Amino acid sequence: MPRLAKRDRYLLSALLLLGLLWFGWTELTKTRGDQKVDFQPATRDCGAEGALRYCVYRAVGGVNGDIVYHLHGRGLDERIWNDDTYLTAMLQARWQVAGAPPPTVVTLSYGPSWLLTPKGRMADSGLLDDMMRRLPAIEAKVGSPRRRMLLGESMGGLNVLIAGLSYPDKFAKVAALCPGVYVDSPFAKLSTLVAAAQRTGANPKIAFGIRAMAQTYAADDAEWRRVSPIALIKRATPAYPALYLSCGLYDNYGNFEGSERLVSMARERGVQTEWRPLYGGHCVTDANSVGDFLLK
Repeated sequence: MPRLAKRDRYLLSALLLLGLLWFGWTELTKTRGDQKVDFQPATRDCGAEGALRYCVYRAVGGVNGDIVYHLHGRGLDERIWNDDTYLTAMLQARWQVAGAPPPTVVTLSYGPSWLLTPKGRMADSGLLDDMMRRLPAIEAKVGSPRRRMLLGESMGGLNVLIAGLSYPDKFAKVAALCPGVYVDSPFAKLSTLVAAAQRTGANPKIAFGIRAMAQTYAADDAEWRRVSPIALIKRATPAYPALYLSCGLYDNYGNFEGSERLVSMARERGVQTEWRPLYGGHCVTDANSVGDFLLK
């Protein structure tokens, strides 16, 4: 095997040294921990109804008779409520500071990624029907609620709007944080979707990933309009559930525009609506105001 020339040996040594220095620097400067929330976790009791998994969380000091159904964001599951690094811990901390008994929280999950739609032509559709059919069995175990409310973030934010606006007589309040609400249909022309991504500042990769997800659960634009909050709100009356929406101005999913439009349409129809536009990115949340909305 021929020996390397002296110049090549020096170059190889220099590259190895740079590599070691880079590795050492990245190891030295990487994040070592998380900021955690100081709160008392709720008790947890989990189960399943068919494909729907759930956990029931009750505050140690007692609950107020309401039920909040929490529908999580993408990649999470029904066990997220007591996570001390997540926004759900901040909500519990807010309730504990308030000193009033909070709602019972029931987290729901069909897996890491899912969308509530009525049964249609797509194989994965029908989860909205399934969830609503299974809530009575869950409440038979938990207890009949004084009020039934919905809370969700990101994917879950869209899901709670779909459920609350599809079944307005079933829910008293809906809190949708950074919900996946869009002015344009995922079945619109490609040029329309490109323009929307540019207009809203959405990351193109994320925007087209959301489009692909929507088209997994809806076969065409007509089926999509059955669950689009922008379409559903058009039939709203002042008797609809009270709404809370929040979104970051620089949400890289492009959700700010649709959320703001939904708020405007809801208010035009007399729906009690609280709107929290925030300075930040995807799912920046004012936990205190969300907690107060669900508590009062």
